[in-house]
Amino acid sequence: LSIHCCIHFTHHCVCLCVWLSVFDLKARFLHNSTSQPSNQLNRLKMKVDIQNHVDHLPALNGITVSSTHDTHILDETCLMLSNLLTRRNSCMASKAPTICDGTASDEIDRDLSISVITEADTEAVLDLLKRFFFKDEPLNTYVQLGECKELEKYCTKNLGEHSSYKAVNSRGEIVGVILNGTIMKPQPDDEPPAKLATNCAHPKFKKIMALMDHVDEMFDIFALYPDIDRFLDCKILSVDTRYRGMGIAGMLTDRTLDYAAQNDIKLIHVLCSSHFSARVMEKMNFEEVFRLPYADYLVDGEQVFDPEKPHVALRILTKRLDQ
Repeated sequence: LSIHCCIHFTHHCVCLCVWLSVFDLKARFLHNSTSQPSNQLNRLKMKVDIQNHVDHLPALNGITVSSTHDTHILDETCLMLSNLLTRRNSCMASKAPTICDGTASDEIDRDLSISVITEADTEAVLDLLKRFFFKDEPLNTYVQLGECKELEKYCTKNLGEHSSYKAVNSRGEIVGVILNGTIMKPQPDDEPPAKLATNCAHPKFKKIMALMDHVDEMFDIFALYPDIDRFLDCKILSVDTRYRGMGIAGMLTDRTLDYAAQNDIKLIHVLCSSHFSARVMEKMNFEEVFRLPYADYLVDGEQVFDPEKPHVALRILTKRLDQ
């Protein structure tokens, strides 16, 4: 599988034209099947135009990915292409210093460290989330969420547990976060928890919270794991687009696993609305325990969410640490 990239600059945007040439599909599928239709073995040339406002792209003449039997190769290709896209300002149009004009202020600083997030980091964490997670997360993007104080509160309410982690470069900039919170098993005499959407004033975020309420009604993690009295919930995972593809999400997840082990928490839970986040977790041996295709979530007979592919389902993945 060869991926040839050429970049056309204009005053207002960068058009990344990607030609995917599959020279021998048999190399991918022979291991799994010998009955593929012959037309699938023909040379396929597909042109994909990705147009976005960006201010940072590496200079590329071409990228080559070797043929493989891995059935997830297209997932990896989508992820790699996604990682090429960055913040919305065009480096051709912006007057701010960028990597395009050779200044250092926008260069990737690979000297990274992982450390615990404290309450003092709240504003810096929110700044990162507003620039990336609030805009990039598939459901947020689909509803065009915009500013949302309710989401800010949701993201930061568990920082006092000191179970969340940040990736920081040598300039002190937070370039990635994983935000976690401990969920306790309800007791028989506990009041039923309030619905997330009930008191949500933001109409667009209320739709997302209603989906979360629906998932809670359909799936009971404590019924699946009756011996567990608590679990660590990975609520938010976000990385600066300039730093994607460097393994930061994996490093943050590793530190979360360490925290859980040190605090005798036997189960990690992740609800993934993003296909790419789910793939990160699968690579770290998380297992899917629940899936809700967005096409199956209907309100009054109408589909509520239809984000761009490959984001086709909301998935819950878990990992036990005592097995």
